[in-house]
Amino acid sequence: MKIAVTSKGTGLDDAVDPRFGRASHILLVDTETMAVEALDNQANVNAFKGAGIQAATMVADRGAQVLLTGYCGPNAFTTVSAAGIKVVNDVSGTVREVVENFKAGKYVYSEGPNKEGHW
Repeated sequence: MKIAVTSKGTGLDDAVDPRFGRASHILLVDTETMAVEALDNQANVNAFKGAGIQAATMVADRGAQVLLTGYCGPNAFTTVSAAGIKVVNDVSGTVREVVENFKAGKYVYSEGPNKEGHW
């Protein structure tokens, strides 16, 4: 399974970035091999608006099935969900730790956003 994890860096031992749309990187992790593809999200870090929607589109286009993040706003959540991607909010630790926790069944999928929109 391919999962997306918001990250402050490009590797498994980097910390999870609590922001989805404005995370510096989004890592696509293959849960079977732990292979990582780092997506540079810098274009969205300082975006005036639409960062979550753009990040959601990027993750969906790469075939992610699950998103692990700290906070996911309403527009991003709607976009990710419309693409068939399940969301787990409120994760923290390193990317490796949250992927291992996901694989161990320690998370529950979110039913909605856990952060208000900017407007």
